Amino acid sequence: MINKELLEEILPKVEKPARYIGSEENSIVKEIDKIEVRFGFAFPDIYEVGMSHLGLHILYNLLNNEDSIYCERVFAPWVDMEEKMKENDIPLYTLETKTPINELDFVGFTLQYEMSYTNILNMLDLGNIPVLSEDRGENDPFIIAGGPCVYNPEPLADIVDFFVIGEGEELTLEVLKTYKQWKKLGKDKKDFLDEVAKLEGIYVPSFYNIEYNEDNTIKGMVPKNSKYPKTIKKVIIKDLDKTYFPDKIIVPYIETVHDRIILEIFRGCTRGCRFCQAGMIYRPVRERKVDTLVELAKKLVDATGHDEISLSSLSTSDYSQLEELIKRLIEEFKDKNVGLSLPSLRLDSFSLEFLDEIQDLRKSGLTFAPEAGSQRLRDVINKGIEEKDLIDSVEEAFGLGWSGVKLYFMIGLPTEEKEDVMGIKDLAYKVKDVFFSLPREKQKGNLQITASTSCFVPKPFTPFQWFPQNSIDEFYDKIRLLKGEIRDRKVKYNYHDPKLSFLEAIIARGDRKVSKAIVEAWKSGCRFDGWADLFDFNKWMKAFETTGIDTDFYATRSRSYDEVLPWDFINTGVTKEFLIKENEKAIKGELTHDCRQGCTACGINQSFNGGVC
Repeated sequence: MINKELLEEILPKVEKPARYIGSEENSIVKEIDKIEVRFGFAFPDIYEVGMSHLGLHILYNLLNNEDSIYCERVFAPWVDMEEKMKENDIPLYTLETKTPINELDFVGFTLQYEMSYTNILNMLDLGNIPVLSEDRGENDPFIIAGGPCVYNPEPLADIVDFFVIGEGEELTLEVLKTYKQWKKLGKDKKDFLDEVAKLEGIYVPSFYNIEYNEDNTIKGMVPKNSKYPKTIKKVIIKDLDKTYFPDKIIVPYIETVHDRIILEIFRGCTRGCRFCQAGMIYRPVRERKVDTLVELAKKLVDATGHDEISLSSLSTSDYSQLEELIKRLIEEFKDKNVGLSLPSLRLDSFSLEFLDEIQDLRKSGLTFAPEAGSQRLRDVINKGIEEKDLIDSVEEAFGLGWSGVKLYFMIGLPTEEKEDVMGIKDLAYKVKDVFFSLPREKQKGNLQITASTSCFVPKPFTPFQWFPQNSIDEFYDKIRLLKGEIRDRKVKYNYHDPKLSFLEAIIARGDRKVSKAIVEAWKSGCRFDGWADLFDFNKWMKAFETTGIDTDFYATRSRSYDEVLPWDFINTGVTKEFLIKENEKAIKGELTHDCRQGCTACGINQSFNGGVC
């Protein structure tokens, strides 16, 4: 246990001390001497971000339902708290029991964003755990990781002991069950890794050698023993309606990013946007029944007191019984002052008039994501919406009284030309024209259009995984073009930092060599790289230089279809043949229809059962 009196002395001296105290409503208290396995759920960002993550709440409650397991939470301390912890020799600790994390059996990180990786190293170091797996001893905890970024685990292969590939709820329980059996036998850590490597979805990087060609591309990944699988198949929850979902969640003392109930209505997506990793790796679609969701919502409202329920999925309006679900929820909570929010709506599949009935968004405006400025480029990325969909939607929105519209785009998409970039400005101006074409009495509020561009990052397991990313200079040229052309006070232009996206691409498509650069960047002081005020691009460039990493090799280089990619050993169920076919169709500007309209032969129904397939 840490010195709690010392902790109480320093907490008033840091920003938001409630980040570090625990004991919130619905947090779980157990008697440690009755626990067989202690698991730290580690989120590599600050408390407010981590507590808004649905996966944390699911796994926290699922594991704590087991009497012999204690799952506790660990977050990255902000820089002021880190400084105080170092000054007072306080190690990183769990919120529930204030236990130093090096006294746990497992520290499990969720990998949501590549630019949080230096935080993982920093958290280990603050917890007195060696950063590299090869330096850890028999008494150190196992460091494991799951989440969307594990679909290319190689940049953290030197740090993480093993990865959980796929939807890890049930698999994590199986891992901990295996651990309890191993612990009774008194064998060494290598024996435990041998045992968990037998489980489907578990990848132990130390059991594999990577062989390289002379040009630094990968020749192959070779298991060190024939008993280790050559391919790691992702695990999925086949029946989402029967799988675990918490009926209570922790209620923080301070405001978090999402202060509401998050109700997951389905997993997967059938749309097939070619830039979208989530749409590929989370296939197939699996839905929860309306009755199940209404019952969960009732329990969660009673347990938390939250006054808002957010329906969560990759594309909420694609839920097959959405109108029935909304009507049931409205009826259930009409006298309890509980509102609904529906993120992830598509322009072509939902009635704004219906939306107007269930939530008041006039304060924040409406958000649309055309993604590309021209119809040609929207067809390239298989977005499946037309300019008319946007214009019709904003015309309806303005008619219903909205006056704020946010438009999200990407720059640097494959095959993009200057005309496509200029289309972003043109589309924003057309939206403005729709508002002022209305009769004056129907022009409600003060119109504000915000056009935002992020920089395209090619991701593993997408049809665009072979494409080069734009260079930093190319991104800035496009940003300068838009800044110069958008000169209307009713249209505001925001853009994402190309340098950060450049780094994200290096790590997202990196191999094991990139591990050394991540460690070097952390040693030089990099942490919270996703936070603009702490991001230090020059330190990263120095780290790449020191470790001999050619950044363009990972970010701005085209790949051939026959190149061995660092993540090729993972089987997501979507075949490489399908991704190649989609890439070729993208180059031709050909659309692929939604899988709900007929199978597109992605391969998922050959590898996995369940869902629409």
